Amino acid sequence: MFGVGLGEFSVLALIALLVVGPERLPGYAQQLGRLVREGRRVALGLREQVREEIGPEFDEVDWRKLDPRQYDPRRIVRDALSEAWEDESAAGARAARETPTRRPKPPARGASARSADPDETPFDAEAT
Repeated sequence: MFGVGLGEFSVLALIALLVVGPERLPGYAQQLGRLVREGRRVALGLREQVREEIGPEFDEVDWRKLDPRQYDPRRIVRDALSEAWEDESAAGARAARETPTRRPKPPARGASARSADPDETPFDAEAT
């Protein structure tokens, strides 16, 4: 339940025996047992109270999807970054498709450096 195996539990029991002492250890074990039973009773009572407050929708909720242990922060960040990368590349591809590319027309032979079209950049063939 808590990820404590038999070896770890025996080490904890030995440390508790040394710290508390053999004469007081049974009393503390009883108190711990009562505390665990009381905590379980409170948790079950709280669940029943929430079930009464929420109503029949409480049983329809998939509680495993809300379990925080299933979330891996690395996966969440990786998915978010890959979505952002896909969105950015899709927007760039869309912009490339929508924006027509204009190539400058070379000037005619003997044409002056000034172009007749005001939107085109002037080109001087003799300067190169």
